[in-house]
Amino acid sequence: MQSKIIHIHYYHSPIGELVLGEFENQLCLCDWRYRSKRNEVDSRILNGLKATFEEKETDVLKETINQLDAYFAKTRETFDLPLVLVGTDFQQSVWKALQNIPYGKTQTYLGLSKQMNNPKAIRAVAGANGANALSIIIPCHRIIGSNQELVGYAGGLTAKRKLLALEQGSQLELF
Repeated sequence: MQSKIIHIHYYHSPIGELVLGEFENQLCLCDWRYRSKRNEVDSRILNGLKATFEEKETDVLKETINQLDAYFAKTRETFDLPLVLVGTDFQQSVWKALQNIPYGKTQTYLGLSKQMNNPKAIRAVAGANGANALSIIIPCHRIIGSNQELVGYAGGLTAKRKLLALEQGSQLELF
């Protein structure tokens, strides 16, 4: 039986390199290339979709790049891409809730767990947030600690700070 293919392409964003992946005309990966859990995330996606990676640019990946370029140019606040989410039902519910956090706004892990009607699931929400394979597209960078401090981010806290500054119109040096 022939394996299915996830087409991947690398995108050099102004704040770090991302690996993009398309599976059957849907985006399944937009994640920091050099994150600490790269192998874990890749394994989950490869096993979940029963596929292998092959480097090739596709129409979905070109459109993803166009939309990311527009986001970084501050001409796009939301993404309109077909997505396939690979994770548990709980992880997927967290990722869908993340998509409801408006551009330029932040939320805490506690706030997100309350929004999901599960206020005791703070650690599970944090774990699902960290497992997000569609960074920026699913805005896990908008989650901050209850003390309003920046906390964990797959792309690193510098990238998180720059994404939030971009969205909030901060005068900080972004790039």
